[in-house]
Amino acid sequence: MKFSRQATLRSQATVTGVGVHSGLPVNLTLGPAPVDAGFIFVRSGPDGCDREVQASVDSVIATEFATVLGDREGPLVSTAEHVLAALRGMGIDNATIEIDGPEVPIMDGSAAAFVAAIDQAGILNQSGARRFLQVVKPVQVTMGNSFGELRPYAAGFRAEVEIDFANPVIGQQSYTLDLSPERFRREISRARTFGCMNDVARLWSAGFALGASFENSVVFDEERLLNTEGLRYSDECARHKVLDVIGDLALAGLPLLGAYRSVRGGHKLNHAVLTALMADRTAWRVVEAETARRSRVQAEAGSGMAAGLVAPVYGPEMS
Repeated sequence: MKFSRQATLRSQATVTGVGVHSGLPVNLTLGPAPVDAGFIFVRSGPDGCDREVQASVDSVIATEFATVLGDREGPLVSTAEHVLAALRGMGIDNATIEIDGPEVPIMDGSAAAFVAAIDQAGILNQSGARRFLQVVKPVQVTMGNSFGELRPYAAGFRAEVEIDFANPVIGQQSYTLDLSPERFRREISRARTFGCMNDVARLWSAGFALGASFENSVVFDEERLLNTEGLRYSDECARHKVLDVIGDLALAGLPLLGAYRSVRGGHKLNHAVLTALMADRTAWRVVEAETARRSRVQAEAGSGMAAGLVAPVYGPEMS
């Protein structure tokens, strides 16, 4: 795969599951899209009419329990973050996401099923040069005891996530990832969504999490993990927060060149930081792959690192 060029899917692949909040069955089909199309959700309606929404920061209409995208007609698709994380994490630039329900299926609570669908569909290099949104000055947001920051980082995209839960079984965790398709697949894609049993009961009473189960969520009480199969990683909660970051920041519309730090964050903070970045036109610029490569090489030379020791997220003509 040549990372200096944009990439889409070679064919279609479908996954079927239930929505974690609605509990309703839903089919989702990933498919190709033209150069510069980005990620487009297509929601089919019972009347045969389709609605489309671009996966962009401007399309976010709610972030309370998940990232919800919509338009002037209202919500179109909820819980978009896991499939967006899979597409961005696996190096896809352009894709259609067809869905016949109000919510992306939760599958096993991770992005693994969407990565498998991408593998099934195959990846196709396109003629257009890959473009990036490069962070050129820091942008910070504080929300209560939560803090988020995007700052310049020439080597690609880095996520630095810290969580601190009152629940002693989760507690404090952190994870740092320099994003590449290989690392996303190996370290992040299988990390599942999680919650505390008292929170699940509260959500149920409010009409949310109707599709949640031990098959698609990691659940804790105040003393232990309740899933009999255990964790996939000792720090699975922090890794899942990284997955959410990748999906939420995919709404920039282009792969980011920058580092994102999140402390006690979530969807709302991720959206707020990305919104703040996009609102400050002096904080970012759009660059093509060759410019990004030169910036990375210059950064490595300036830091005394030997060329080749740091793998770029997207480098020129890598296979």
